[in-house]
Amino acid sequence: MAEQPKPEGERGRAIKRVTLHDVARAAGVSHQTVSRAINGKGEIDPRTRRRVLDVARELRYRPSRFGRGLVHPDTVTIGLIVPDVVNPFFPEFVAGVIAAADRRDWKVVVASTENDRSREPEMVRSLGRQVDALVGYLSHPDPELDPHVGTVPLVVIDRGTDSSSHALVEVDAAAGVRAGLRHLVDRGHRRIGMIDCRSVCAPEVRRRAFLEVAAEHALPVDDGWVVVGDQSLDGGATAFEALRAAHPDVTAVFAFNDLVAIGALRAARRLGVRVPADCALVGYDGLSVAELVDPPLTTLHLDKRRLGELAVHQVDQLLTGELPPPAVLTPRLVVRGTT
Repeated sequence: MAEQPKPEGERGRAIKRVTLHDVARAAGVSHQTVSRAINGKGEIDPRTRRRVLDVARELRYRPSRFGRGLVHPDTVTIGLIVPDVVNPFFPEFVAGVIAAADRRDWKVVVASTENDRSREPEMVRSLGRQVDALVGYLSHPDPELDPHVGTVPLVVIDRGTDSSSHALVEVDAAAGVRAGLRHLVDRGHRRIGMIDCRSVCAPEVRRRAFLEVAAEHALPVDDGWVVVGDQSLDGGATAFEALRAAHPDVTAVFAFNDLVAIGALRAARRLGVRVPADCALVGYDGLSVAELVDPPLTTLHLDKRRLGELAVHQVDQLLTGELPPPAVLTPRLVVRGTT
């Protein structure tokens, strides 16, 4: 089994690998049977295959990928799957993963689904064959992912699920929405709209939190005050225009991310809407660029590098044979000029 983890800053940790023979002994079968089960070959009873795979997962067995001599057997490699490498949110997250991996002398391989969720299962399958563990922004539920995951340790980022057979890193999106809306309510706003986005991060959590806070404060808004747009400057602009057209009396807008919020700010300027005098604006993510727009954007800041570090810590726990509890990161309200 794997050695116990050393302190995070210590370099050069070796991982003792569970072998095929270890799995065979634990499952009470031959190593040929384990090989057939792991590789999906025929001539094996389905119940035996399930038992072998269950034992392999419990022992955190990984087939060797070092026969070609490309890497040293003691090197741990993480496969990292993100939706979009262009969106300025993800480079900081990736940097956090790489920094935390580097402190352990681990390697990171990065891949992108390019916001196409249909690519997730095959990417999990193909990348999983090359690495020791996977970290990913993955929207598919466990039953749809597990046939592709196999025995690879997996950390899922911000899927919004209550439970999983994999390690989780969650962003408390509901707390962020609540903090942003309560800030707007405290500033005297009653007619508040929301721009949500199509994303792998569960949108129902954000929408539900928005409506719950609205109900708590008896705001005269409902689901019709939530507009869904693309995660882009143009998407934010289009959504803001649609929200203003449907509700001309809106005095504040909460946007799911800063990129969308900046797009909304640009649209407000085109429409002659003064921010914050006519309409306040709150973003989400805490991108560096949010400080550079005029006026600077009020936002729910998320420590994206810390998010990456938490993901690597979860991998660390998985490689010791433990399934850790979910790690949770909470956004922090940063008040600037748009409110």
